[in-house]
Amino acid sequence: MADVHEPLVRRKRKKVLVDYLVQFRWILVIFVVLPISTLIYFNIYLGDMWSAMKSEKKRQKQHDENVQKVVKRLKQRNPKKDGLVCTARKPWIAVGMRNVDYKRARHFEVDLSAFRNILEIDKERMVAKVEPLVNMGQITRATCPMNLALAVVAELDDLTVGGLINGYGIEGSSHLYGLFSDTVVAMEVVLADGRVVRATKDNEYSDLFFGIPWSQGTLGFLVSAEIKLIPIKEYMKLTYTPVIGNLKEIAQAYADSFAPRDGDPAKVPDFVEGMVYTESEGVMMTGVYASKEEAKKKGNKINSVGWWFKPWFYQHAQTALKRGEFVEYIPTREYYHRHTRCLYWEGKLILPFGDQFWFRFLLGWLMPPKVSLLKATQGEAIRNYYHDNHVIQDMLVPLYKVGDALEFVHREMEVYPLWLCPHRLYKLPVKTMVYPEPGFEHQHRQGDTSYAQMFTDVGVYYAPGPVLRGEEFNGAEAVHRLEQWLIENHSYQPQYAVSELNEKDFWRMFDASHYEHCRQKYGAVGTFMSVYYKSKKGRKTEKEVQEAEAAILEPAYADEA
Repeated sequence: MADVHEPLVRRKRKKVLVDYLVQFRWILVIFVVLPISTLIYFNIYLGDMWSAMKSEKKRQKQHDENVQKVVKRLKQRNPKKDGLVCTARKPWIAVGMRNVDYKRARHFEVDLSAFRNILEIDKERMVAKVEPLVNMGQITRATCPMNLALAVVAELDDLTVGGLINGYGIEGSSHLYGLFSDTVVAMEVVLADGRVVRATKDNEYSDLFFGIPWSQGTLGFLVSAEIKLIPIKEYMKLTYTPVIGNLKEIAQAYADSFAPRDGDPAKVPDFVEGMVYTESEGVMMTGVYASKEEAKKKGNKINSVGWWFKPWFYQHAQTALKRGEFVEYIPTREYYHRHTRCLYWEGKLILPFGDQFWFRFLLGWLMPPKVSLLKATQGEAIRNYYHDNHVIQDMLVPLYKVGDALEFVHREMEVYPLWLCPHRLYKLPVKTMVYPEPGFEHQHRQGDTSYAQMFTDVGVYYAPGPVLRGEEFNGAEAVHRLEQWLIENHSYQPQYAVSELNEKDFWRMFDASHYEHCRQKYGAVGTFMSVYYKSKKGRKTEKEVQEAEAAILEPAYADEA
């Protein structure tokens, strides 16, 4: 039997035309995607500035008017003649890898494009009230000058509040605050029948409040959210610590970096992430907020990582493997968005020379390309190529199983770098789609508390080693094995990714009980597509949609042995 820690041996594969299309795709990216992306970003920025100039009262009035337009549109729908309800957003406009294939079936569109305003920053309640299309870049521009920030700020500028609540969002502060949806105080939702409700964790719509995260917009239309704010300082004092050892030792060093074994809260940093560069090398980063006065003290190094000509962050962090441990101060907003310019390390595949100094200096200000434009210009052949020869997945695993997850990815995919980011998974009053392991609170494992189990996002984003070596690799089979590993280890796969799960396995991974309760109670069945079907890979026909909805009374999860 082969060593389970060794990657599989694969045969060489012959190159085909699409290999060359992908290899030289950088030409299209430089001359088409980057210039158009820049114009789009600039236009969005102007729109954000125009919105910020309006009074809160005027923004709220426009919001109320737009909500009534949604209500009116929903009431125009004839359930017997019109398709299921979805947003009017084009299929390719999304940051996730799924190409929103469900929209290829007949559907009834509702336009939510106007919902992109910050409605209020309430310093007394420490809450930001925002519309669902507000993105992370927009909200940090508004809050950071006030020395405030969302408790969890997802790294990429383009990620929107609605996507992070209805789906999944995480950041380096999630070991303290949980996932993005855990920081939400209240949600304003338009239900299938046109009712507008405000859901909180302790009002009459508390079941809806707990049901919306991970539901992918299949319970109603989120039209605003109130999200927790925290006080911050001007800089992040970041410590880079190199780790040399096997994958289990790297995983343990990662856990020790933010979850002290003696339980001393003074040793818990404000931010933490890890990057694993090879099967024997990693760098752990821990950050604490620091004032401008502290950062500018003599002898301290300030690094403005947001400048376009600066080295890409993951490569800068990698220098710790040669330099040894070092400390620097990064302006807080630039730290929040440290992975935006190069899309973690995906930028290296999109533009192989994009990390070179000459490119960064001359054209780095054009980065990053908009993911939606990359998807819109890739075509069916390239899209299928990426599904087979590229991995963009997140594995949400219990902290004590991170070492096993790293070994699994090394053996099955050999994808490096890998991203590590911890998050609390709370024990809630109801059993939602994702939930901690039963009885975790009695195990007293590292990082766990009586009210939350510590999980970790193992981010797998890159071309697998076999593909880079020109060997055969079946991406669909690899993802299928990854999903089975997640199911067997009480772990989760965020739904932005391309999934190979069938319906039965989907409901083995996620719990359906509370979600289906909300679907029935709030009239979503027959109006909104179910979350499994919305996440399902491949094209959907009108007939398939109707059959899936007709079978709702006999869901696959009830068929478990």
